[in-house]
Amino acid sequence: MPTVDQSFPSFFNDAPTVTLQDPLARFLGAAHDGIMEYQYVDAVRLAGHSCPTVAGTWLMTVHGLRALYGDALPVRGEIEVYMADARDAGTTGVMATVAQLVTGAAPETGFQGIGGRFGRNDLLHFDQPMQGSIGLRRKDTGAAVQVELDASVVPWPDEMRVLLPKAVSGQASTAELQRFGELWQERVCKMLVDHADDVNLVRVSNWAVD
Repeated sequence: MPTVDQSFPSFFNDAPTVTLQDPLARFLGAAHDGIMEYQYVDAVRLAGHSCPTVAGTWLMTVHGLRALYGDALPVRGEIEVYMADARDAGTTGVMATVAQLVTGAAPETGFQGIGGRFGRNDLLHFDQPMQGSIGLRRKDTGAAVQVELDASVVPWPDEMRVLLPKAVSGQASTAELQRFGELWQERVCKMLVDHADDVNLVRVSNWAVD
């Protein structure tokens, strides 16, 4: 597996990866047989940061795809994504960005395809009635799952209660800011590495899409 640039935390190398086949990439010769591997660092580069929301959405998407495809390669661009909340609510935009990176599913502004094929637009839906935070649906079979994250499984350490308000308000010292960043990524690491397969952190269930 490719190693992550040394400018990133080393634990990024240990986070789950996902390999997909993208028919558009194959058609345009962008990747051999259209097969591409995505790593957590790809989501970090796109989002511009690493946080529990990015990490949690990464895990939800990875586990959701595993549930839908088993040992087969997920087909990028042939997966619909459903978000429980409105597109401008809370962290929904960040979550949708991560899910779109992996699945290719885009809202109405997405790629409209070539000759009636490979379209990615209108595959990302918001404000959907569902129990989970994210839903994934295969276009070919109609099989769908909803995925929920319980981030309380990996809580912040007590030390963060003191550092967080100081960091956010701009009152933290250089040393305190460094420690804040260390604690921030330690929690992300625990989610992505120590609890990567914890069914209490990420819960996947079958879903009948209306």
